[in-house]
Amino acid sequence: MEFKEIKNFFAVTRNLFEVLKEIRKMTDFRPEIGVVLGSGLGGLIDEVEIVEAIPYTAIKSFPRSTVDGHKGEYIFGYLEEKPVVLMSGRVHYYEGYSMEQVVMPVRIMALLGAETILLTNAAGGVNKSFKPGTLMCINDHISSFVPSPLIGPNDVLGERFPDMSSIYNKDLTKKLHECAEKLGIDLKDGVYLQTSGPNYETPAEVRMYSMLGADAVGMSTACEAMALNHMKIKVAGISCITNMATGISDKPLSHEEVKETADRVGKEFRDLVKTFISKL
Repeated sequence: MEFKEIKNFFAVTRNLFEVLKEIRKMTDFRPEIGVVLGSGLGGLIDEVEIVEAIPYTAIKSFPRSTVDGHKGEYIFGYLEEKPVVLMSGRVHYYEGYSMEQVVMPVRIMALLGAETILLTNAAGGVNKSFKPGTLMCINDHISSFVPSPLIGPNDVLGERFPDMSSIYNKDLTKKLHECAEKLGIDLKDGVYLQTSGPNYETPAEVRMYSMLGADAVGMSTACEAMALNHMKIKVAGISCITNMATGISDKPLSHEEVKETADRVGKEFRDLVKTFISKL
């Protein structure tokens, strides 16, 4: 390992544990479950018996969420009587952060104690049988269009060559479907594909993604799931299909449409997440 790589390794690892130490000065709350709140799930915070809320801006050397609708804070408390930590707003690769910074918030959730983490997002539908408002349980992903968060010197959080054959825990996936059936929600299964963004995809790219086996496309989540799998954390994922991807629908894509659809199905989405957490 060259000196530059060694220096980078210690810088990234030291920063991660310094952030953890800083948060521990603000709260000693020990979550068992983590939830990353995608678009449409912000209202879930109102259901939490909040013990502590820590804005990302209060944490030194922590990436800031700059996207409209992503508040940017950790919420600690109880949901369905379970100790949880919620991420209200995530950071994205397209905001100019390195992949190490992008996955830092979910790694911190795990280091704080969360052994199970649910990742949620808003996504474009590639599968033509989907429609805006469809909820999709992520059973696999394609991340080849963005850098791996594990590139670089390996750290103390996991092995050098982690297996990725079952990133999304099968028992959790089964539980999600059981909860959806109980609620009368038609939860689909599918493969999520992550792009770098911030631009939406071209029609030709969407045709390619479909040929590769993708059912939904978005700009987050897969890298987070990989980082958590590297740490041996149990991961589940749900996408809210907020629009059909470019070329499938004649309608131009907009962030406003994404927010509108996410808000429209927000209650159903929140009910599914709450029921899922109650069964863990």
